[in-house]
Amino acid sequence: MQKLVLEGTDRKTRGTGPARRIRLTGMVPAVLYGGKGESVSLAVNAKQVAKILRSESGHNSIFTMQLTGGKEEQAMVKDWQVDPVTGALLHVDLFRVAMDVRMRVKIPVHPVGEPQGVKMQGGVFEIVTREIEIECLPTDIPEEFKVDVTELLIGKQIRASDVALDPNKLKLLTDPQRVLFHVVTLKAEVEPTAEAAATTEAAPAEPEVIKKGKKELEEGEEGAAEPKAEKAEKPEKKGGKEK
Repeated sequence: MQKLVLEGTDRKTRGTGPARRIRLTGMVPAVLYGGKGESVSLAVNAKQVAKILRSESGHNSIFTMQLTGGKEEQAMVKDWQVDPVTGALLHVDLFRVAMDVRMRVKIPVHPVGEPQGVKMQGGVFEIVTREIEIECLPTDIPEEFKVDVTELLIGKQIRASDVALDPNKLKLLTDPQRVLFHVVTLKAEVEPTAEAAATTEAAPAEPEVIKKGKKELEEGEEGAAEPKAEKAEKPEKKGGKEK
């Protein structure tokens, strides 16, 4: 495995303006923390960070942090931020690593092979969870886990507990029942039967019923207005006699 190195210099200033000026020099603002040391603000080489993240172990890679004054520490990338538009690296969080202390890391899990439930039964293979969390020493961190899925049938799952781990080195922290992969039935659209289609065609269209009802209502209103007019034409009474 290639030795990864990250160069860092002390960063005296903070804020948006100084951080922008640091990035113009090919460096990126960073913070180194954890372990028995104090948090340190740094400016680190952006290209070296990118190389670490693109390596086989990715963000789980342990590298040598070269600090001002020739001091060296083992560290790993804990978190990072990138520009959503340009993809440029904006900030990096670095974590000190003690080589004799167990730590928690998330490792990717990759399926291998074509499931029988897809090949023979016409099912659909789905990836539910792409990584599991384990606990181990820094020197025992695996790059990835590969799981054979060729025997997976429709309705069957591969869970976190099915991943082969060396119990002497690795401890599973993810829920053992967490589903990683499974094969499900392809849901087909149900076509209407000929009888159902005929019933639908025979039924009157809803807009026509509404239109007819509205017409009858209008006719009823016109007819109901006529008696009111006749009542208005009756002679007025005065003192109980017709005028």
